[in-house]
Amino acid sequence: MKHVIRYVKPHLPTMAYGFTIKFTGTIMELLIPYILSYIIDEITPKNDISLVIKWGLLMIVCAAMVFICNVWANRVAAGVSRDTIEKLRYDLFHKISYLSSSQVDHFTIPSLVTRMTTDTYNLHRSLNMVQRMGVRAPILMLGGIVVTMLIDPYLSGILCVLIPFMSVIVAYISKKSIPMFSQAQRSADDMIRVVRENTTGVRVIKALSRSEHEMDRYDTVNKKLNKDEATASITMAAVSPLINLLLNVGLVGVIIVGSLRVASGAMKPGAIVAFLTYFTIILNAIMAVSRMVTMFSKAIASGDRVAEVLLTPADMRVNEWNSDIADEKLSSDAPHIEFDHVSFSYNKRVKNLDNINFSLKQGQSLGIIGPTGSGKSTLAQLLLRLYDIDEGQIRINGRDISTLPLQELRKKFGVVFQNDMLFKDTIHHNIDMGRNLTTEALTQAMEVAQATPFVAESGGLEHDLAIKGANLSGGQKQRLLISRALAGRPEILILDDSSSALDYKTDARFRNALDEHFNEITTIIIAQRISSIMHCDQILVLEEGLPLGLGTHEELMASCDAYREISEIQMGGGEA
Repeated sequence: MKHVIRYVKPHLPTMAYGFTIKFTGTIMELLIPYILSYIIDEITPKNDISLVIKWGLLMIVCAAMVFICNVWANRVAAGVSRDTIEKLRYDLFHKISYLSSSQVDHFTIPSLVTRMTTDTYNLHRSLNMVQRMGVRAPILMLGGIVVTMLIDPYLSGILCVLIPFMSVIVAYISKKSIPMFSQAQRSADDMIRVVRENTTGVRVIKALSRSEHEMDRYDTVNKKLNKDEATASITMAAVSPLINLLLNVGLVGVIIVGSLRVASGAMKPGAIVAFLTYFTIILNAIMAVSRMVTMFSKAIASGDRVAEVLLTPADMRVNEWNSDIADEKLSSDAPHIEFDHVSFSYNKRVKNLDNINFSLKQGQSLGIIGPTGSGKSTLAQLLLRLYDIDEGQIRINGRDISTLPLQELRKKFGVVFQNDMLFKDTIHHNIDMGRNLTTEALTQAMEVAQATPFVAESGGLEHDLAIKGANLSGGQKQRLLISRALAGRPEILILDDSSSALDYKTDARFRNALDEHFNEITTIIIAQRISSIMHCDQILVLEEGLPLGLGTHEELMASCDAYREISEIQMGGGEA
């Protein structure tokens, strides 16, 4: 929470200005009952209507000042809250955008979404309420007590006895509720995860008639969230009734003691009217403080969750590079890409890749094939340094990729991942992705990716796509994604199962066009079909993270049983 508070510091002068306005309005509000008491006890007995009107007008002026100051101060508070949380949200989004893949896995996407939305909203509401009530409620409470002591010290003693009990109640219940609100936010993360999975996989769910099952799954997490929120809310809800009980007991005591003092002549009727009014003001102020405590309990839980992300240290540090050849052009015989005894594990217990070795020269191609879960996509993510390897070294142009700034490293790549994302925007934006590429570059990339015909039919580059490209077929999506990867003319092209939805003719035309127009690019193709990789300069066969073979198609057909078995299943063992 301390880290979040620093976002408020630039706005402290504006907050002080708002607090001053709020303070002025609050003082005016405290004057109104006192003036009423003065009119009843001092002016009315004189039977001078002009004095009554004069003091009545003063009450109206005070009421108008209260209204104006409250509206004015609330507008200032709203502006400070808006600007503070806007900056916080921006920094949080920036931080999330640069979290490593392992850090995103740790937080989980649903949790990050909740922190960006629900948690920042809780902070916004809390900051707004603190500014609106943080000055007004304490001043009304303390000022009311001071004025009542001036009116009658005996009656104000009743309030002074009650306040310590109320403070203990608020402090105790708040301490218990903060962990409960944290648990409720974690349950909200789980609910958002289930909703996200269902909205993403709605077609699969409907196709398999699993809607009822998913409804039950959602009902489970929804009930868990409801239970956790109810536990926290019910705990905090005990504050208001308990304080109300104490204050009502005190109010009864004030009426009894006040009537006795009026009857004995020790106190005037106007004074007790004012005292009861102040007692009501103090009651409302204490209730406002209790509401602030409830909101602040939520804000503390949310602030800790937001700060946890903001304070997460970068784990993709750029290591120092001391080689004399760092800025020199290497000879043509040097590998462009080299994996040197690379091993990696997601959970740091069971290796997902073990002892991977290969090297590619500029312009060469590597095909990677293997069963699902063999580590093919993981290898591509390691090359992009989305995760850091556990053992070995990955080099590009002889330089360890851990010594390259991440932006510099990733500019070298054009990538198409499995289930890659198309955005709700134009085709032009989805290919260009803010890189300000020329129309010629986009056109050539689409021609090579075999996307030109359907783009022209759909209305050209300015045609709008639906969310996730829902208005495109699977093959059309893949061709646009390949166009995006090629448009920047990268040094290295990674195609991760990017042609699975293409028919054989389109796939063959794409490979021929790629060889013709982008022959200088080093290419890594991850595929399930041998026909997509059999023409690569090298083919790596993976199974359960282990390399079973590395060589050309012909070499693997002769030496690798796993590769030969795949070829026989898919192609009858023949050549294409």
